[in-house]
Amino acid sequence: MDYDGIIVGGGHAGIEASLAFTRLGFTGLLITQNPDRIGALSCNPAVGGLSKGNLVREVDALGGEMGKLIDTSGIQYRVLNRSRGPAVQAPRAQADKWAYQAAARSALERQKGLSILMDTVVDLLAAASPDRVQGVITERGHRISAPVVILTTGTFMEGKIFIGEYDAPQGRLGEGAAQGLGLSLRRRGFPLGRLKTGTPARIAGNSIDYARLERQDGEGPAPFSFDVDPGFLLDRPSVPCWITYTTPQTHRIIKENIHRSPLYGGKIRGVGPRYCPSIEDKVIRFPERDRHHIFIEPEGLATLEMYLNGASSSLPEDVQRDFIHSIPGLEEARIVRPAYAVEYDYLNPLDLFPTLESKRLGGLLVAGQTNGSSGYEEAASQGIIAGINGALKLRGAAPLVLGRAEAYIGVLIDDLTTLGTTEPYRMFTSRAEHRLVLRHDTADSRLCPKARELGLVQEQRWERFQQKTQALEVIRELLRNRTVPGIREQDRSGAALSLRPHGGDTLERTLTDTAVQLEELFPYAPELEAYPQEWLNRARLDIKYAGYLEKEKRAAARNAKMEAVKLDKALDYRAIPGLSAESKEKLSQVHPLTLGQAARIPGVRQGDIALLMVLAKTKSMPAAETSGCGAVD
Repeated sequence: MDYDGIIVGGGHAGIEASLAFTRLGFTGLLITQNPDRIGALSCNPAVGGLSKGNLVREVDALGGEMGKLIDTSGIQYRVLNRSRGPAVQAPRAQADKWAYQAAARSALERQKGLSILMDTVVDLLAAASPDRVQGVITERGHRISAPVVILTTGTFMEGKIFIGEYDAPQGRLGEGAAQGLGLSLRRRGFPLGRLKTGTPARIAGNSIDYARLERQDGEGPAPFSFDVDPGFLLDRPSVPCWITYTTPQTHRIIKENIHRSPLYGGKIRGVGPRYCPSIEDKVIRFPERDRHHIFIEPEGLATLEMYLNGASSSLPEDVQRDFIHSIPGLEEARIVRPAYAVEYDYLNPLDLFPTLESKRLGGLLVAGQTNGSSGYEEAASQGIIAGINGALKLRGAAPLVLGRAEAYIGVLIDDLTTLGTTEPYRMFTSRAEHRLVLRHDTADSRLCPKARELGLVQEQRWERFQQKTQALEVIRELLRNRTVPGIREQDRSGAALSLRPHGGDTLERTLTDTAVQLEELFPYAPELEAYPQEWLNRARLDIKYAGYLEKEKRAAARNAKMEAVKLDKALDYRAIPGLSAESKEKLSQVHPLTLGQAARIPGVRQGDIALLMVLAKTKSMPAAETSGCGAVD
């Protein structure tokens, strides 16, 4: 074999897959159409956001790179939803797009055991029996062998962009599509479909009238990576964003030209993201709205280009120019890059196990937008799991499958491989039933020990993690053992009024009062002031929501019993008497690995789950004689 593994695509999934795979001791080859575009932020110049910030911190806790990349390239930092509960708060940072790309490429080039090749993969090498991948064939005729191949093609596999009447085989504006691989996979029987996404225009920042916009400043920077000292970010710049709104004239221009949209004219067949619609979608689907937000975001420190978040479109360029000029502050805006839609091939994720390995071809793993997801963070999350599981397969070790109560990554992959998707999948906090347990500030406690066991966390970082874990326990002990003085003592000491009802209570109990701030308790436990604010906030939230957290943990424990019942992926469900016809069909399509996963498949009845539990305990379920799934190790 030429390499232990081949990673196809240099986007966010490909970066994490390449690094995880090679950091676990194997040789890897990253094949990308253009090494200069590794780590490109193809759409918005930002990382994180609601639930997405949680994903970034989980990738970091598993030993991934995305958190470090945004920490070195961020130009504005905010925590979203501060006015709401901690379960739905998340960090987000504007990025200098070119600094992010440079840092990503540097990380790959410095990684031991990893090589980079500029080429395009057009087909897979595979053995007929057993059904196993053996490598790839490239556009220039290279036949490169490897027992593991990870596909992370993003929007490039048979990609086509649309700007009004114009279309071209491209994965991004000005960058050719990866043609051939989608056709090859279809010939092999893989279930591929078409999805669509889009991006807004970029305009020249010196053509904007900022006096007519609302300014949006960031907060003090805080690291995404648990491995970065907050002091590292003190000298990072903080660049403002801006807000404006569409007008009735904007909407009139779009409606009058909607027939020129390739989306509404029928040229685009792929399904677009429901939760990130184009501006023409917003205008047509929400006619009662007389305006929509437009967030103007800087693309980087070395450029004046600005990104029009909220104005994604595939309308012709003259229409784009007219509706942009109808927006306050943008009357004289000069378009640097037009908005466009892109349609591309994706693999139905129901064709994958929760390990992200193909059910048809052993050793083939798939991650990112190739699986029907959207977003940099969703891609990176799948990429690191695919890289880890590719390496574990070569080790002959059990794969890493994260549960829904362990990580947002677990929710993401379970949703894709159990429910499938017919539209670009986006992660939301509402998709996670254990979201209070899955707060972004707890990601290291949940996942760092797993990464350490795998070999992705080195000694120095592990020591820091242990120090933090021990410090959190010391903080909790201080809060348990110290008390608020009685009312008379409070009067003499000038204690805050919010502490008056808590005379004699422990500091821990006092903190359950939402009117009490942790800083008000420092006089009674001055040792707390020595600890980082993030650690203190973590302890405060754990105490304040202890009852809810315990409830979620009990629910997770009940679900874990179902997850503990393993199902053979080679089961022949059609041969099991007593199962309903619908359940046989659904179970045969998904081939769940656990009883818990089987129970989450839409259409599978509770009575059928009970039958499977009985059969699993008696080990009397039939295995399929011939199946693409059964051939996967």
